[in-house]
Amino acid sequence: MGLFDFLKSKNKNVEAIQPPTVENVVEDIVVEEPIIEEPIIEEPIIEEPIVEEPVIEEPIVEESVTEEPIVEEPIVEPAIDEFVVEVPQKEKKGLFARLKEGLNKTRNSILGSVDGMLSAFTKIDEDLFEELEEILIMADMGVETTMNIIDNLRKRVKKEGITDPSRIKGMLVDEISNILLEGADEEYDVETPTVLLVIGVNGVGKTTTIGKLSNNLKAEGKTVLLGAADTFRAAAIDQLEVWGERSGIEVIKHEENSDPAAVVFDAVNAAKNRKTDVLICDTAGRLHNKKNLMEELKKISKVIEREYPSAHKETYLVLDATTGQNAMQQAKLFKEVADITGIVLTKLDGTAKGGIVVAIKSELKIPVRYIGVGESIEDLQKFDARSFAKALFGEE
Repeated sequence: MGLFDFLKSKNKNVEAIQPPTVENVVEDIVVEEPIIEEPIIEEPIIEEPIVEEPVIEEPIVEESVTEEPIVEEPIVEPAIDEFVVEVPQKEKKGLFARLKEGLNKTRNSILGSVDGMLSAFTKIDEDLFEELEEILIMADMGVETTMNIIDNLRKRVKKEGITDPSRIKGMLVDEISNILLEGADEEYDVETPTVLLVIGVNGVGKTTTIGKLSNNLKAEGKTVLLGAADTFRAAAIDQLEVWGERSGIEVIKHEENSDPAAVVFDAVNAAKNRKTDVLICDTAGRLHNKKNLMEELKKISKVIEREYPSAHKETYLVLDATTGQNAMQQAKLFKEVADITGIVLTKLDGTAKGGIVVAIKSELKIPVRYIGVGESIEDLQKFDARSFAKALFGEE
């Protein structure tokens, strides 16, 4: 007997119970299930990605105009034009133009100060002379030289009865020019054959001066040889070799710390055998130990005298113009240990105290042979007193 029959036999209303239960349960479930539709099916806002984001179209396809790199605008042409314009200008600058430009700071310092001072005076008196004296000393004319100039001006003012302060400037120019021109060589030239010793303390531009000087002499048609006898200063030999390579000039050298006289011995014999016009020897500048320096220079001089007696001998002292009166002091000390025949004054373009040239000429009685008014090779010039005086006072 089945369960249903059993229940029926017990008089239970199965039909009433069965149908309603199934349907009710289903309905209940169906009614509760609608909530399943709540699943945020609407949430899939995957539409947000706004497929418009593919800014892949932005790849500035237009920027690809990079291929048009203004190839037609080759700024190369303008650059060339500018270059072509600059070169001629440099070549057009003669020695005097470069000299005048190199003395700008000194000229402005002296003449500018003098003009300003004179404009404040209505008469010539002691106050005027005192201020002028101060200006000249500040320009490194030297105390002794300045005093001589002022004394001469006083005498001239009194003798000529001058009362107008503005005339003092012209008189000052005359006084300084006279000092520079006194005993000046009309045309100085290095004789051949010559053995030239170059001395000077470290830092004054001694080796650089030798490089420029050797290049200038070669340009004049002379044969040149270099001797690296400054064997104690670090890199001095290498530095001289670099200059030699630039000018195509051979350098006679030994190992660092070797005997300077031995280097000079080899260099002198090489110059003599090759009939070289000018042998330039770089030497040490240990001024702090005058005794050693003096002994070394004496030894070198003996070697030159013994090995090449027919050669003309010169000793140039290189001084840095920017050191002013310190340069003057160096000159006085070197003069005690060496027979200086000429002075090379470097870096005149970098100082407003170029009056040191006048002081050296007036007080030391040693001729200034070359002056440096710039960094290029051409800016090491033979000293011409007349040109210097004109450039110093802005004359054409």
